[in-house]
Amino acid sequence: MNDRPLRVATLITRLEGGAGVLALRGAKALDRNEFQATIITGSGNHLLDQAAAAGLEVIIEPALRTPIDPRHDLRALHALGALLGRDRFDVVHTHTAKAGVLGRMAASRAAVPWIVHTYHGFPFHEFQSRGRRGAYVAIERRLGRITDVALCVGTAVAVETVRRGLVAPDRVRTIGVAVDHLPGAELPAHAPQARARARQALGLPADAIVVGAVGRLTYQKAPEDFLAAMRQLGRPDVIGVWVGGGELAARVSRLASLQPAARVVLAGERADVSAILPAFDVFALTSRYEGLPTVIVEAMVSGIPVVATAVNAVADVVIPGQTGLLVPPQRPDLMADAVRYLLDRPAVAARMAATARARLGERFGEEALRDALAAAYTERGQPIQRGRPIQTVLIGK
Repeated sequence: MNDRPLRVATLITRLEGGAGVLALRGAKALDRNEFQATIITGSGNHLLDQAAAAGLEVIIEPALRTPIDPRHDLRALHALGALLGRDRFDVVHTHTAKAGVLGRMAASRAAVPWIVHTYHGFPFHEFQSRGRRGAYVAIERRLGRITDVALCVGTAVAVETVRRGLVAPDRVRTIGVAVDHLPGAELPAHAPQARARARQALGLPADAIVVGAVGRLTYQKAPEDFLAAMRQLGRPDVIGVWVGGGELAARVSRLASLQPAARVVLAGERADVSAILPAFDVFALTSRYEGLPTVIVEAMVSGIPVVATAVNAVADVVIPGQTGLLVPPQRPDLMADAVRYLLDRPAVAARMAATARARLGERFGEEALRDALAAAYTERGQPIQRGRPIQTVLIGK
């Protein structure tokens, strides 16, 4: 280790959502005697305040945006290159697709000694055209040539990284998410006071039956499938709750108003997700594609039974029939059936929830994440010959 802390730039397009939570928790977990972390992002939500409260340096680069925009992307690339070169970072750690492209390119051009990228999931998926998907894979393969370590959130993400040849196999590592609290105390979902407080915070009746979801209102998360599942559930006594905002907020609100027989509450963006999870009787994930969502682990830690789509690394924690139920993506009818099954069999649901919590062990704690990051940042192998890996910016997010 150096006689001074290693300077680490944690670079993410938007400091929000599950990726933002993991990036921030990772930066906060680092031993400050060994690492000095700076967060560089284009925008963010309440996580920016949390970063500042933790004493982390935060740099906003407005040109770093989610949509594909060659003018802003080029501006962001130049700005990031100048920043990374000027501040002499020892490690650049990128998160999410857009920041992963621009950040790794900028770090390579600025001759940053060590480049790490986290795959929370992939910018390519089965719901894209073959040409678009192929272009994304090709871009990631070229970026993989300048990536010293690839951290993959979940086993399936790591397997896909290796299978598609995105990064050399010897540079691929599997990590988990980090949650605030792990097994030991009473299940929050079973603590009457926590449950009552959570429902009061959401404006829900204390005796309601609640099916909840947490995520951005985006195409990836398929909120329209959540609405359809609540409708097909055929249970007027059940309230569906979606926590999160996003670009589809207006559309989802309109769709929800068109199905009055199925009550759905759109709770918007909230900073207290862990505190309101105990309001749910069942947690539902309807995503089309994912990595390993932090909120699923948080729901399991809270003792809430889970139904999720069978995508990417979700099966790392949701084992069908043991720790929850899985359904295919874009099948709200099967999502409704699985939710109904758990609601109608509270003893079975409770057993799955208890098994899920017990299986988590210490794999998803802050200490495990800290150790994984420290290893990734200090590992030194054969230096990568860097260059100009890609000439055009094509990836959003």
